[in-house]
Amino acid sequence: MRHLLLVMLLSLSSIATAAIDTYQFKDDATRERFKSLSSELRCPKCQNQNIADSNSPIAKDLRDELYQMLESGADDDQVVDFMVTRYGEFVLYRPRMTEQTYLLWYGPAALLLIGVVVVLLVSGKRKKAEPGKPNSSLSDAEKERLDQLLKQEQNK
Repeated sequence: MRHLLLVMLLSLSSIATAAIDTYQFKDDATRERFKSLSSELRCPKCQNQNIADSNSPIAKDLRDELYQMLESGADDDQVVDFMVTRYGEFVLYRPRMTEQTYLLWYGPAALLLIGVVVVLLVSGKRKKAEPGKPNSSLSDAEKERLDQLLKQEQNK
């Protein structure tokens, strides 16, 4: 039991002493740009975390690269272009508007519009049917045959 407790305490102490990124920025504006960009860039390994929140080694490398680029005077567009060139559009939480992403940006609106049109068409057809009179697509011969079958069932 003591050994188990000792192992648990040692493992917790290693977690508590994990390295925390500390960067010294030349001004507060650069610090804010770093926070903003690191929260907008997705970690390629974690897939659903930004590089600011991820503890993966690749996220740390990306934060270091981001810091170095900001310190060397790169603007936000240059940083984003570099990350996209290196890791693809996946690294952006908000993909850019390009020919490849038109469906992503306009697809939901198009589907909604199609849905509204279908609902209007279906409801319009229902209104055209006379109330109390069945809207049947049976021919006269089929209606007559149906009536005969119903009469035979009632006579049994």
